[in-house]
Amino acid sequence: MSETTQPAAAPEVARFVRRATGATQRYRAMAWITGTLLLALCVEVILKYVVHIPHDVLRYIEWIPYAHGWVYIVYLVSVFDLWSVMRWRFGRLATMAAAGVVPVMSFILEKKVHAQALARVEHAQRSL
Repeated sequence: MSETTQPAAAPEVARFVRRATGATQRYRAMAWITGTLLLALCVEVILKYVVHIPHDVLRYIEWIPYAHGWVYIVYLVSVFDLWSVMRWRFGRLATMAAAGVVPVMSFILEKKVHAQALARVEHAQRSL
């Protein structure tokens, strides 16, 4: 058997590594974008309902809820993609989905999920 011959499972592992790496990168980017827009939304709500800033100033930031809503949908797609590639339990999916609507949670969970996903990818690469 030559050195270039790979086991039969090698193409499947390589495919998993590619898919997992891409899904992890997409999730990471969307978690940061969603989290940032959620913090901006919190500031907008405080300015609107607590500080009562004038309506002519609000028109410059009234797009934030709509942007967060649409970005959150893309975030959910990236969450589902990573979850399905990693084959995690349903509770992980629910936690990752909730992170997009709880301020600061997306940043904290992203760090944890990213580390766990990379560890799983490294484990798969070592099994080759």
